[in-house]
Amino acid sequence: QMHLVESGGGLVQPGGSLRLSCTASGSIFSLYRVGWYRQAPGKQRELVASITSDGYTNYEDSVKGRFTISGDSAKNTVFLQMNNLKPEDTAVYYCNRVLSQEESDYPYWGQGTQVTVSS
Repeated sequence: QMHLVESGGGLVQPGGSLRLSCTASGSIFSLYRVGWYRQAPGKQRELVASITSDGYTNYEDSVKGRFTISGDSAKNTVFLQMNNLKPEDTAVYYCNRVLSQEESDYPYWGQGTQVTVSS
């Protein structure tokens, strides 16, 4: 497995911004499509943004227009710029290759990084 380390989370006020970073132990875009997932207490983990090695991006509706995913292949890093944050964005954010529906028991999630949006 390739190890991915998330960083950049923190506590921000509604309307604030954060930039998350995901740095891989290897060539991150060899994974083809890399995504940011998030999981809030009592909710399922959801994919909020993804990017392919050729730069194609996709976003979940709730973050569209507010979040931007990007990558730096030379540094094996994927970023998630989060603007106009809302309390409902509060979650632990994880980066990983985009999983298929058959991989519901995927066991190799990292520590993630906590994002808390609160006044």
